[in-house]
Amino acid sequence: MPRRPKATSAPLSARVLIVDDDERNAFAASEALEVLGHELVVARSGEEALRLLLTQEFAVILLDLHMPGMDGYETAKLIREHPRTRDTPIVFVTAVFRDEAHIFQAYTVGAVDVVFKPADPFILRSKVSILVDLHLKTLQVRQQADERHALLQENARISEARLEAELALRRARERQDAILKSLPVVFTSRTTIHPFGALFVSDSIMPLTGFEPSRFVDEPEIGLGRIHPDDVAGVVECLMKASETGAYACEYRWQCADGEYRTFLDQGVWAAAEEDGTAQILGTLLDVTERRLLEEQLTQARKMEAVGQLTGGVAHDFNNLLTVVLGNADILLRRVEDEPRIVKHLTAIRAAAERGHTLTRQLLAFSRRQQLNPEAVDLNALIRGFAPLMQQAVGEGVTIALALAPEPLYADVDPTHLETALLNLAVNARDAMNNEGTVTIESEGPAHTGGSWTRIVVRDTGAGMTSEVVKHVFEPFYTTKDVGSGSGLGLSQVYGFVTQSGGKVQVSSSPGQGAAFELLLPLTDRRPQSAATPPPVAEIETGSESILIVEDEPAVLNLCLDMLTDLGYRCDVAQDAAEALRRLKSEQHYDLLFSDVVMPGGINGIELGRRAVAMRPDLKVLLTSGYLGETARHEPHDFPLIDKPYERSELAARLREMLTGRPASTREAQSA
Repeated sequence: MPRRPKATSAPLSARVLIVDDDERNAFAASEALEVLGHELVVARSGEEALRLLLTQEFAVILLDLHMPGMDGYETAKLIREHPRTRDTPIVFVTAVFRDEAHIFQAYTVGAVDVVFKPADPFILRSKVSILVDLHLKTLQVRQQADERHALLQENARISEARLEAELALRRARERQDAILKSLPVVFTSRTTIHPFGALFVSDSIMPLTGFEPSRFVDEPEIGLGRIHPDDVAGVVECLMKASETGAYACEYRWQCADGEYRTFLDQGVWAAAEEDGTAQILGTLLDVTERRLLEEQLTQARKMEAVGQLTGGVAHDFNNLLTVVLGNADILLRRVEDEPRIVKHLTAIRAAAERGHTLTRQLLAFSRRQQLNPEAVDLNALIRGFAPLMQQAVGEGVTIALALAPEPLYADVDPTHLETALLNLAVNARDAMNNEGTVTIESEGPAHTGGSWTRIVVRDTGAGMTSEVVKHVFEPFYTTKDVGSGSGLGLSQVYGFVTQSGGKVQVSSSPGQGAAFELLLPLTDRRPQSAATPPPVAEIETGSESILIVEDEPAVLNLCLDMLTDLGYRCDVAQDAAEALRRLKSEQHYDLLFSDVVMPGGINGIELGRRAVAMRPDLKVLLTSGYLGETARHEPHDFPLIDKPYERSELAARLREMLTGRPASTREAQSA
């Protein structure tokens, strides 16, 4: 409640000042006026009267004209000159000055009346009573004016406070509305019976769905009507159970105004019936489409990483086995060249081992552990140059069409692996089109990719894929082809190569619409070097230098020893790094250290190479591995590396290249 000025509880009273030097006259006046009930104050002189007037307020002054010292005229004049007393009524009382001149002078100095002595008590009381009443009325009017002013001030204060409160409330509501509109949350109120029509929907529904809030209130069936058919039953059951549990939470796909489905998280509570007897379902709606997509991508990435680690480990052991198989097959083939039947079987063994070698390369590509040799490549030039080979691979029924960017696009990639990736995509597209259709290879630069990326798209006109197939398309060994028609590793190799190259690979497809595989690769400021003329293929070179072989797998160690001994080299062997270091500390001379990278004992081949060079600065180091795993990622190095399984000619060429300091003379040495 607003505060109001306090009302006056006591009646107003007044003071009357009697100024007379004669005590008898003053007493007589007091006796006459006492009955009025006002405070009577007596002053014996003009000076005393002036002193009293400085500190007290009087309703009327009874002033004797004839007084010793300061007479009544002079006193009245001084009273009228002072701002505090200029309006106080003065009644002159005189027994001497009765003529008109004195009376006129009395009025001139400010008197309001003149009473002659001896004064009639009744007349004196009447005159004083009238003047006092006038004074009290003035005080009352002044008091009422003060009260009215105070009331107006209080009302103004209250109005100002109320206005400020209303403005603050309006600002709070505006802030609240702005916050609600900016939040990706929709607030809803629904009926509790099917189809659970909306009673209220917040404005934030518009950016989420493309529909105005009024649309949901005017069309009760729109809420359930646009839910994905596979999700409707679950949503209805969830809302029905809200009456029993008091709350609900469900997730479903909802078709927005643009025709696309978005995933909404719908949750809320059952509100009890109000005075009108109707209950409501109060809830919130949150768009979780991107969150679910990210969760799926994270799950897929973790699964791919786990599969990559598994396949990488398998490839390591498999490459050791293949090294033994291929190496021994080569040795036997040289020894039984004049026995065709045995040569036929050994050739079959070698072909199967080479096929296994291809599979392990694909596994390592997927797990992003393959050995890449990136260089600056003009992607458009590479695609144009490789297109004829792709056309030959897909056959005459399929057309390879190019839609390349007009400007050169440079990226740091391994050109051989990029060609393999494109070939895998082209062959995969051919199979999806049943050997008849068009494969379009497109390229775009940063103007279309929104950054320092280039995009290569391989698009086909095949039957397309379902969303379920798209989820698994890059997983190793996953294939929709008939048994024996594919290994399921081609797309896995594409995924691994692009990811290891610092890029991204995506696929978009739907049944009947074909498929588009998109490779995003980082651009580079470097430019390709002029292609060197490949050296002619030469005979396998031998040597006589001393080599220390370090290999923990006995079969691989024996094979390597046979190969190098057969090539003329003098060899010592060690089964781990500790044994190799002991040999290096001896007086024995070694020209080259040939070591596996992944070994037991806590010291891998890279660390062994560093320690060996520190002990013997002139020592050459050649490393080999079937799978580097985390070693290559955490321990970068500058040592040359030859992948397992390696062939005799390839190993011979790399050794001569390192020991003589001249380029390798075989084609195999270049590809290593």
